Amino acid sequence: MNIREYLKKSKLVADGSFGTYYSTKYKTDDIPEYSNITNPQRIFDIHTEYINSGARLIRTNTFASNTYSLDCSLEKVKENIRAAFEIAKKAVDKSGKEVFIAGNIGPVPAVFQPDFEAVEEEYYQIAKTFVELGVEILCFETFTDNEHILPAIKRIKDECNPFIIVQFCVNQFGYSEAGESAERLVSNTAFSKCVDAVGLNCGVGPAHMQQILSRINLNNNCFITAMPNAGYPLLVRNRVKYADNPLYFASKVSDMALIGADIVGGCCGTTPEYIKDLAETVDLTPAVKSSETAAKKECEKPIIKKGFFRNTDGTIKDKKLIAVELAPPFGADDKKLLEAAHSLKGLGVDVLTFPDSPSGRTRIDSVLMAQKVKNETGFDVMPHICCRDKNAIAMRSTFLGASINGINNFLIITGDPIPVMARQVVKSVFNFDSVGLMRIADEMNSDSLKNQPITYGGAINQGRLRIEAEIKRVQKKMDAGAEFFLTQPVFTAEDAERLRRVKEETGARILCGIMPLVSRKNALFMKNEISGVNVTDEVIERYPESTSREDGENIGVELAKEMIAITKDFADGYYFSFPFNRTYLLKRIITEI
Repeated sequence: MNIREYLKKSKLVADGSFGTYYSTKYKTDDIPEYSNITNPQRIFDIHTEYINSGARLIRTNTFASNTYSLDCSLEKVKENIRAAFEIAKKAVDKSGKEVFIAGNIGPVPAVFQPDFEAVEEEYYQIAKTFVELGVEILCFETFTDNEHILPAIKRIKDECNPFIIVQFCVNQFGYSEAGESAERLVSNTAFSKCVDAVGLNCGVGPAHMQQILSRINLNNNCFITAMPNAGYPLLVRNRVKYADNPLYFASKVSDMALIGADIVGGCCGTTPEYIKDLAETVDLTPAVKSSETAAKKECEKPIIKKGFFRNTDGTIKDKKLIAVELAPPFGADDKKLLEAAHSLKGLGVDVLTFPDSPSGRTRIDSVLMAQKVKNETGFDVMPHICCRDKNAIAMRSTFLGASINGINNFLIITGDPIPVMARQVVKSVFNFDSVGLMRIADEMNSDSLKNQPITYGGAINQGRLRIEAEIKRVQKKMDAGAEFFLTQPVFTAEDAERLRRVKEETGARILCGIMPLVSRKNALFMKNEISGVNVTDEVIERYPESTSREDGENIGVELAKEMIAITKDFADGYYFSFPFNRTYLLKRIITEI
């Protein structure tokens, strides 16, 4: 009987943790995957213990069998996988029991490196190695997103149709480190049409996993897995230790089986004793799957989405958009900023935007500054939100607080790092990058903010060395719900041409950055102190060594007009940042738009 037929007749009990049990049993911190070659008897004994405890699905000891974790060539990885499978097969054969073997595939840590295509290829090669050995089940587990595994899964699925399990790791709030919710991870993976079973493992204890699964629609024509940790780890005498609670664990995981989990087992901290109690407790009666969505949506009137580029009825404005940046002050005196904001009235400005402590230097909070300006001027406002200073909890609360105060626009960016001299006392957060935060915002728009969804966009760095990589990045942001993009200041025809290509290949709504430099000193500062801004020597030479304030501003205005002229054919609008808040220059530039 293959696993698909088995699951139609019965739920399936899997094994528990291999890594933490290996570490405890043999009192070592060595990577257990090395023992596939050096000490196979240890691996055989653990598999046998889990089988004797009632596990009818065991996972090969290959979670870390990849080139990065084992620090070896791909051929050595394949050798390790072959050894692991032979040990698992030997344990099953000697048991005389019907036990399924799943090829276990964990995250390749090199996914954090730029060469994503190489990582995706390695997942495929690992999966292909298992299939060539005769393994019919592949288990991808402890992932934070599916972005880099789905390409490999689709390839291997098309070639030989193995039974594929994908499991995600989330925290007690139901979010992965990539910023994606468990609900979205499970549903998107289930609807990918190339995965047979999807669920959660690791990250949380059984009670939290049960709560998270209870909020997810598990009736999605995909088998569901649930493999929580024994609980939360404690550090005792420099060793990680989990509470000894197998009966409690078994009762909670059994509850997960009752609400729809088809494959249940354990992750970190779980031992053969845990699996024995689970196998004796869980009701193995299979759940009835339906093709219909379990949750019926109530009839709702359509929501009119707000945003600075929309009219009050939700339609898109038929004009070149104008955004103006006002940098919040370093201190508590906001008089000059408010004067600058008031001076922009009547000039057709669509939105005022406020950076979030750029360059890692403390300024007035961007959301609170935006709120005050909105209240005093009536302008539509857009705070920048960067990922440097807050975790997912704080980010979500920021969106909620801004929303109830009528702030609907956001620019979501990864953010500048903390300055070197401050890093000993100030720590960056960076739980995720801008794409991860956009996914959180997108999730909130379909959940807690569904009646008043927010509008958000991202940044484009047209000066990036490989513009192809930036184009891919823009597409990822659009896939995560970004509806517009603000660019770095444009100072050359080359900048404009690069942005024109981004527009042609993605169709993104682009507001080109325009910065009227007001002096040679200002231009030199931007060239040498601000990364990502392409101020050429030709631009600097337009400003004499010594010139009056008026002449410097005149040159800046002319340069701005030239950049508008060469981007007018593709730009959806312009994003102005005025040095020293000299917003009065906009009146002289606006005629070009």
